[in-house]
Amino acid sequence: MHRPGAVPLRPLGLGDLYDAAFRTIRHNPQATVGAAVLVAAVAMVVPVLVTSVLTFTVDLSLLSADSPSTESVVGFLGSFGALGVGALLQQVGLILVAGMVAHVVAAAAVGRRLSLGEAWRATAGQRLRLVGLAALLLVLTLTVVALYAATYVPVVLLSTATWQVVVYAVLSGLLLVAFMTWFWIRVYYLPAPALMMEGLTIRQALRRGYGLTRGAFWRTFGIALLTVVLTGVASSVLTLPFSFGGQLALLAVGPEYQVLGLVLLQALSTVVSTAFVAPFTTAVTALQYLDLRIRREAYDVDLMTQAGITRP
Repeated sequence: MHRPGAVPLRPLGLGDLYDAAFRTIRHNPQATVGAAVLVAAVAMVVPVLVTSVLTFTVDLSLLSADSPSTESVVGFLGSFGALGVGALLQQVGLILVAGMVAHVVAAAAVGRRLSLGEAWRATAGQRLRLVGLAALLLVLTLTVVALYAATYVPVVLLSTATWQVVVYAVLSGLLLVAFMTWFWIRVYYLPAPALMMEGLTIRQALRRGYGLTRGAFWRTFGIALLTVVLTGVASSVLTLPFSFGGQLALLAVGPEYQVLGLVLLQALSTVVSTAFVAPFTTAVTALQYLDLRIRREAYDVDLMTQAGITRP
């Protein structure tokens, strides 16, 4: 078995994928964990700063929520609205992190390591296309949901019995879940690493991802779903201390600072969970892309050539 870097150059099993993901992150901490932490920290600065200013200018005491003034309502909306803005900025930043991690995985497969700066420069010329791809996929997802809602509402309004609504909700809900699962794997899952590693256009990346998952749906879906579950559990464990510590901290501060404390705790837990979840999930996705190319196209031979390995 040839292994010039973090990735064994052969078809990858589940254990190989996860081991390669951890190795890639460990050998390239700046371009993976560092990039994710930087994005999350910068994004979370927005709600923390906004809430800090509001805390010292208006009444954000949780006690005022029982009989809020106009000033308090504006303050609460501003604070939690800033959290929404921070979350949006984080998602945009993580799209770019995913692009960087794709290049990191490609380099790790041939035994190279990338710093944060090198990974960022590797995405030059592809960043707008990557953001455009993410926006297109979001629009497609929202369109599907909107179409489902457009069919569901008339059924509710025109049904003459409750059981009709229940039956339709169950059957249509199952169909929606089935379609969204298919959409996730066949359309949504692999275009990003394809776009980054092969320098494709958005349309070509969508076709590439669709083609690579043909005949490999269940395996790709199983690994993707397991990864989501594992990272969800790990994220909950990582943020649990903030939940317990936060309750104690909120009891120790005055009511006027409790909203600021909540926002700070949310920001810290977001940064900590993002530091693990974002690099690992994007690395696994990129590795699944490489694995499918190895299985379909003998891409391991090309990777050996790039690594300077001569096959006997």
